[in-house]
Amino acid sequence: MYTRNLPVVILALGLSAVVGFAQSPNLGKPISPAEIAAWDINILPDGTGLPPGSGTPAEGARIYSAKCVACHGQEGKGGPSARLIGGEPVKSMDSEKTIANFWPYATTLFDYIRRAMPWQKPRSLTNEEVYALTAYILLLNKLIGETDTMTAQTLPKVRMPNRDGFIVRFPDKTP
Repeated sequence: MYTRNLPVVILALGLSAVVGFAQSPNLGKPISPAEIAAWDINILPDGTGLPPGSGTPAEGARIYSAKCVACHGQEGKGGPSARLIGGEPVKSMDSEKTIANFWPYATTLFDYIRRAMPWQKPRSLTNEEVYALTAYILLLNKLIGETDTMTAQTLPKVRMPNRDGFIVRFPDKTP
């Protein structure tokens, strides 16, 4: 009994779908390549996508005191938000994950700070501020020296302790 009506049901569904797609609400507007470029800020492990600029740990310490300490505590030791330094090696999914013991690439740190920090005003930092904060956090984790300058050329060369702790999806894009 139901199989006799099946062709009618399929035809009705097909016609309603055609009518539904033919009438669009005309929402939005076309996006220009320049508008897309402003949001296309991906940074790959090999440094592809890093913007021009530079920053030192000393500059980063000043910026950190002004814009980060309230959430991440003195010297990244933790506050209302996650701590940024130290941490035992990750042994399970329940282990505390910090920048030094979990993140595989220094470029990921730059990318995250640039996109999401400070949390109440994301994407408000200049490239120089992001490089400086990245340098400061890497120094706190003893991954670079006090006089090292982070740039698009030097940042991808920082060797993170957990670099080999992940399955590489795009091996041609890793340093």
